Amino acid sequence: MIEIKNLHKSFGDKEVLIDINATFESGKTNLIIGQSGSGKTVLMKNIVGLFTPTKGEILYDGRNFVKMSKEEKIHMRREMGMIFQSAALFDSLTVLENVMFPLDMFSSMTLRERTKRAMECLDRVNLNGAEQKYPGEISGGMQKRVAIARAIALNPKYLFCDEPNSGLDPKTSLVIDELLHGITEEFNMTTIINTHDMNSVMGIGDNIIFICKGRKGWEGDKTMVMSATNEDLNDLVFASELFKKVKAVENSRR
Repeated sequence: MIEIKNLHKSFGDKEVLIDINATFESGKTNLIIGQSGSGKTVLMKNIVGLFTPTKGEILYDGRNFVKMSKEEKIHMRREMGMIFQSAALFDSLTVLENVMFPLDMFSSMTLRERTKRAMECLDRVNLNGAEQKYPGEISGGMQKRVAIARAIALNPKYLFCDEPNSGLDPKTSLVIDELLHGITEEFNMTTIINTHDMNSVMGIGDNIIFICKGRKGWEGDKTMVMSATNEDLNDLVFASELFKKVKAVENSRR
């Protein structure tokens, strides 16, 4: 579990995050959503330690990440897995070598053990048979699955995903969503996903934090989105004609 308490972040005179309080539970897919410029990316970067909060606490299972020493933060990051907006794979390494990379860097396993673990992760994301291919030889969706396999190679307690469906078609996005949701439940990870994808919100949003103008504007789950009265949230979620129709049908049933 990750808890955010009274979090503020300023850049000079500009206050970007204002008194954010949130709890991200283990075994659930926790989504951070918001318009561009709302502060959600800054929030994610504070949580993982790329930015230091101006004020407030970030607690990883009760451990205050903000007050940790540099060495303690390095140790903590070994408990984190990260999936970037682009898959961020190494083009010169095979799929297997990409997944093995964090194991090579941070584990004390033998080569045989590292290879076995990497193959287990590739099997979990349904990529058996692709291990000797290079990133340029596989599709964008397969690259994202390699990135997921690499992110879980060290059995992280916390998984962070920045726009994991960016650039993917709807069908492939659904596969990635289901994979992330399944892995989160299977390994009881604390998963936080930064997303613009409203299909993800409605499909895997176990816990949703809506950030608006630097503040937490709404919190709930996918079953509560349809009945939300927050106008800014509705403007974001129901921007597409499809979701407007769904909202209209939902309202007509009341």
